[in-house]
Amino acid sequence: MIEGLWIFPLLGIVAGVMAGLLGIGGGLVLVAALAWLLPLQGVPADLAMHAALASSMASIVMTSLSSAYSHHRRGGVLWPTVYWMVPGLLIGGWLGSRFAVSLEGDVLRWIVAGYCLLAGAQMAFGRARGDDAGAAGVVPRGPAMTTAGLGIGALSAVVGIGGGSMTVPLLVWRGVRAVRAVGTSSACGFAIAVGSALGYALNAPQGAALPQGAVGYVYLPAAIGVALTSIIAAPFGTRIAHAISGPALRRIFAAFLVAVGLSLVL
Repeated sequence: MIEGLWIFPLLGIVAGVMAGLLGIGGGLVLVAALAWLLPLQGVPADLAMHAALASSMASIVMTSLSSAYSHHRRGGVLWPTVYWMVPGLLIGGWLGSRFAVSLEGDVLRWIVAGYCLLAGAQMAFGRARGDDAGAAGVVPRGPAMTTAGLGIGALSAVVGIGGGSMTVPLLVWRGVRAVRAVGTSSACGFAIAVGSALGYALNAPQGAALPQGAVGYVYLPAAIGVALTSIIAAPFGTRIAHAISGPALRRIFAAFLVAVGLSLVL
């Protein structure tokens, strides 16, 4: 085992900044890192991906709250859109986690790796989206947003993310300005994380050989350690998101996502 649990707060700093900055990526970074680190804490290798996904989602509960509050203070959260999406996000998160629990660890690893590579490619080569891409008064509402939330929640639970890589492009496509899409995505991430974390905690098979400190598949020392520092770090990412923009940042982060995906493949 790694002596002490200092590595988890360090991961929280990275995840928090990325969650605030782009509304995407914090969970992907956590899943990849936790998949390597949790076996060193006594988690069986064949359950490491399940525990990594579960612990990532549990930590995102607090990270998303911090990020969403910071964006809200700057008027960056479209709350009517959030309210329409929450039912779908909660149900989707629960269903997605139940599906993930039924998969083998290696299958989950390939799914997460593939998603990292696709998200990286989309960010690198997709159309740049600046603040002038949307209108100030656009607030998407209606059953279509609830339905979209169902799919976003389910896929997010399977790959261990707060859903920003899907919610942000959806909102921008609906005409929302990019910075408000990121803020709204942060608030949506809370609902995804709650539904998913509960699913992973309550649907783990009986007798799973997880170490002390685990609730279902959620390894609490990792989830809490990450959450404590991510709460502090998320507002720094938010400040950067409201201060700068540009294709260079997108491509750097895209390269990072590709590296995360390749690390899981290898």
